Amino acid sequence: MQNLELKTHKIENLFFLQFLCASIIPLLVLGPFFPDLILSSLSIWFIYFTVKNKLYDKFNNIYFFIFIVFCFISIISSILSENIYVSLKSSSFYFRIGIFALLISFLIEQDRKILNYFYYSFLATFSILVVDGYLQYFTGFNIVGYKLQGVRVSSFFKDELILGSYLVRLLPLFLALFVIREKKNSIENYFFYLLFICIYLLIFLSGERTSFFFLNLFILFQIIFLKRGKLIRMVVLFVSITSVLTLSFNDSKYYDRFILSPIKSIGFEKSLENRNWFTPEHDSLYKTAWNMFLDKPIIGHGPKMFRIKCSDRKYAEGMKPCDTHPHNFYIQLLAEMGLVGFIFLFSSFVYLISLILKHVYKKIIYNKLLFSDYQLCLLSGLLITLWPLSPNGSFFNNNLMIFYSLQIGFFPINKSKLF
Repeated sequence: MQNLELKTHKIENLFFLQFLCASIIPLLVLGPFFPDLILSSLSIWFIYFTVKNKLYDKFNNIYFFIFIVFCFISIISSILSENIYVSLKSSSFYFRIGIFALLISFLIEQDRKILNYFYYSFLATFSILVVDGYLQYFTGFNIVGYKLQGVRVSSFFKDELILGSYLVRLLPLFLALFVIREKKNSIENYFFYLLFICIYLLIFLSGERTSFFFLNLFILFQIIFLKRGKLIRMVVLFVSITSVLTLSFNDSKYYDRFILSPIKSIGFEKSLENRNWFTPEHDSLYKTAWNMFLDKPIIGHGPKMFRIKCSDRKYAEGMKPCDTHPHNFYIQLLAEMGLVGFIFLFSSFVYLISLILKHVYKKIIYNKLLFSDYQLCLLSGLLITLWPLSPNGSFFNNNLMIFYSLQIGFFPINKSKLF
């Protein structure tokens, strides 16, 4: 009787929970407050629900345990920092990412309709962003009057230039949900790939070089590893690249931003030791973060302490030593959580690469697939998230935390054949 009541309780609340989760996708466009409020509230509810119904097995996996250890270490690092209040604000509730990922997995187990809810949420949100973004590009203003930021399209993000980052980090999950949709008709297929081409060009128009690099890395991964639809993906990539090249060579502003400016920033004409790895500004932040790491190599200065410590003369180096974060996850963790925090992140990247290599090995040697196309799409999203050799946002950023939890939550932790 108790199990029957538990099942009924789940069904009664399921649609509301699924709706709240799927609403995070469009709400992320409006800012981090409401998505984080939903994520935090649902995480607290899930803890209450599992404890009340004694569903402790939902937390019984090695990945979640490792994540909790990381959260515990980040709190210790915050307590040992020079500004406990600032540091603890980001580390004390970081565990909610893992809880929310478990909640997503739990909701999928209960009813796979949540996959459709998320798919249509993506479809509507991305379609609106495409229409709005192109309107802003051609007219100089978007639907609500936000101006074009120089040559960079920002759409509803206004002067926060993260449109490309938003699209490229969620695109793998959108593709994964499209891959497993049942009974797709030809119209839906054509519309999806047309939308994909429009998104490709829109990410380019956003002017975010890192996002554009991630986009091409993601597509290359799909062409190499996905079993189905290789030809159509190659056609889509060809059309997309042709459109971008045409625009680049007909508009000197984009040609300068994506080709000339990076070449000048690196400084190929200089000696090897005087060249920049990225831009002079980024290199300055990396050197400052590295100096912070050398000062406290084990546990670091504490999460979110880079913004405070970077102005210290004994760390600051280069033309722009200070910002809210050093724009690279790995370097940020070295500075803020030392080797202990860095090892957790780097080990995750190594583990991800090992999974991909294992998939390739089984395919070549035994002609068997370790992961489905759905799972491979999500793996490509995680690859973008964990990629070490590129600038990116803050590891403790609210939006990015939600991206992490969604990618992991939709990936079956036990690698079941559900998908």
